[in-house]
Amino acid sequence: MENNTISEILAVVLIGMICVLFVLILVYVLLVAKSKKGKEKKKEIKVQNKKKETKTIAKEYNKQAIANFLEFEKVEDNMIIQKKGKRFLMAIECQGVNYDLMSGIEKNSVEEGFQQFLNTLRHPIQIYIQTRTINLENSISGYKRNLKIIEDKYNEIFYKYNSMKQSGIYTERDIAQEFYELTKQRNLLEYARDLITNTEKMSLNKNILNKKYFIIIPYYAEDTNGEKYIYEEIKNMAFSELYTKAQSIIRTLSSCSVVGKILNSQELVELLYVAYNRDDSEILGLNKALTSGYEELYTTAEDVFKKKIKLLDERIRERAIDLANDTVDKVKSETQKTAEKKEENFEDLIRQMAEMILDENRRYVGENVAEKAIEEIRKDKGGKEENEEGEKTQRRGRKRSIAK
Repeated sequence: MENNTISEILAVVLIGMICVLFVLILVYVLLVAKSKKGKEKKKEIKVQNKKKETKTIAKEYNKQAIANFLEFEKVEDNMIIQKKGKRFLMAIECQGVNYDLMSGIEKNSVEEGFQQFLNTLRHPIQIYIQTRTINLENSISGYKRNLKIIEDKYNEIFYKYNSMKQSGIYTERDIAQEFYELTKQRNLLEYARDLITNTEKMSLNKNILNKKYFIIIPYYAEDTNGEKYIYEEIKNMAFSELYTKAQSIIRTLSSCSVVGKILNSQELVELLYVAYNRDDSEILGLNKALTSGYEELYTTAEDVFKKKIKLLDERIRERAIDLANDTVDKVKSETQKTAEKKEENFEDLIRQMAEMILDENRRYVGENVAEKAIEEIRKDKGGKEENEEGEKTQRRGRKRSIAK
């Protein structure tokens, strides 16, 4: 009995352990399935996030996004307009002075003038310094135009001086005076050439920099005391207010030997272009950028087939011109050949024509006379041919003797 009870207890325990093991296996399977689902969901979320990022990037690189990045809407009436017409900026360019080369009295006057400028300020300003690379291309082109004028004048004086010497009607004093003018013009020409050469060498150095100083004056549409105005009225008020402030700043800066001027719309565009295109502004200036079509970067390009048609039209035109020129040369060569043949057989053609004329006019000249005249022409032809052959043999003999 005791053995039976022990075996029953062991069987119950074994069944219980099997059940627990089965439950643990089920739990493990469920956990693994959940972890796989979680990983798949994370992958899906990552893929969706990547798609959203690509969409946002594609949206960011459009015309409107770049316009928003520039932080201004437009340049109009010598002002930079920002925040949809709620902020207006006017810029003053200041020509600095070399403070280190001044004397003590001059330095004190400059400091007092600058202190007066700061004390008179009743509105916020911003001092902006922009470093630009000096572009000597325009200066070099201007020098070359002037050099051409100097060369023309030098050649004119040179020809005049030579003509005066060769004519013999001028006095030595006049010739000496003209020689003095020639020497002066030659020295000027050599100086201009050296100046262009040195300037071109300087332009090869890309480290030639220049600093420009600006004072930026802002105006806010909120300064209208809360009254409602249309955009044009706000713009006019902003212009008058900024212009008055700018003129006041320019007058106070003149006391410390600083010259200022208000930038116009073109100069403001150049200021912004250099600020946003520091690398490209060194290679391509504002005028070249505008003529190159930078404002057309967002327009639709020309159709590919239209471009192909244009190229084919150009090739057809070039080939047609070449064919026309070749045909003209060919025709010219053929006519030239015929002319050369006629020139070689000139005497024979004359005899043939004479025989034809006599043959056609037998009844007017007479049969006997025509026959005798034709025989005489043929005899002359034979005699001339013999003479020509004799001359040829003589020439050959001379050549042989010279060779020996």
